[in-house]
Amino acid sequence: MSNGPIIKVEGLSKQYLLNKSAAPKSDTLYGNLWNGVKNLKNITQKKETVEFWALNDVSFEIQQGDRVGIIGRNGAGKSTLLKILSRITPPTKGRIEITGRVASLLEVGTGFHGDLSGRENIYLNGSILGMSKQEIDRKFDEIVAFAEVEKFLDTPVKRYSSGMYVRLAFAVAAHLEPEILIVDEVLAVGDAAFQKKCIGKMEDSSTKEGKTILFVSHQMDAVQKLCNKGILLEKGQLITTGTIVEVSQKYLESSHTSASSFDIELPEDHNEINGYAYHIQVEDEFSNPINEIPMGKKWQVRILFKINRNTPHFVIACGIKSMLGLAVQTSWSEPQDLNEGEYEALFGNKDVIYTEGQYRLVIGLSTEQRVVQYNEQAGIINVSDISSLNYDKRIINTKSALILNQMDVTIKKM
Repeated sequence: MSNGPIIKVEGLSKQYLLNKSAAPKSDTLYGNLWNGVKNLKNITQKKETVEFWALNDVSFEIQQGDRVGIIGRNGAGKSTLLKILSRITPPTKGRIEITGRVASLLEVGTGFHGDLSGRENIYLNGSILGMSKQEIDRKFDEIVAFAEVEKFLDTPVKRYSSGMYVRLAFAVAAHLEPEILIVDEVLAVGDAAFQKKCIGKMEDSSTKEGKTILFVSHQMDAVQKLCNKGILLEKGQLITTGTIVEVSQKYLESSHTSASSFDIELPEDHNEINGYAYHIQVEDEFSNPINEIPMGKKWQVRILFKINRNTPHFVIACGIKSMLGLAVQTSWSEPQDLNEGEYEALFGNKDVIYTEGQYRLVIGLSTEQRVVQYNEQAGIINVSDISSLNYDKRIINTKSALILNQMDVTIKKM
């Protein structure tokens, strides 16, 4: 294989023509009658369509052995890109060069025939991928063991659950030696243990066998665990490429608005429960609202809440999570007996130093061991790195951890 990129994309664009007005579905009597009338009425008229560019002038290169996470909101063009790279749909414009065999896992059951057994589909899918019978024979036992479907190997796959389907489809795609493996959101169908197993297999295939992985998932922790490179798409356009840390950070920052205060989503039964929090404000140590927290400086979170009825043993908690959902810190009040009325709780952060970036604010209210409100995305805090302007000896490498507080360290001569 050459030393150049294994995938080269230049000026890639994909256009779809959308009907301007949608008619009722035609699988009902009303729908069929309506479409018949519409067809008669518009027989001499041209249908109105709207141009939609799912991808627009996208260019990038991927090297052999890279594990690339393709990131973006719903509708960004991720799945369209993978379908074009998998040769399922052609591009409208642009040029693609791919060196090596491609195996794709884009939808549950892609490349499988429902009436054939698991055993027969392994050979069918392998043949589609360009493998010889001898190659499939050599990998057969390994595929079956990985998929954990031995008992159902001779059962038609149309009787498989979606999880079994995915296990077998992934096992075939990952073990039949493609140079490039393309995986869309489909792994979300499997259970957590199998997802972990798949990510481990893909990482192994890349680092030990030199396979190139293209991976789409909205589970950012899975993307960061597997991938070393990233591509960020937005509304069909390429925003940035780079290391997965840089690209995912840009995506997470663009997905959330910087603000000093947030209204909290209320439970549906908020008037019936004992109490509820309704507003959060992020402040500096002097109670001034702030959009950004200078790293290493003191800050506080003010939570406004209402108690609907006299409530014994009331506790309010405030937690911090990373944008990937990793719990970082939780603090809670002492249990108190509160009367009906409006209250505020102040959570002060004095000593914990967070790395530069964005974090989720989590709030929880409980009484006598019963949770009455919980919101794990109540607001966002933004920590900014200004250590170069205001040197703090506790801060050395701002990218080395989520929390930068020092442990007690002792050095002595042996």
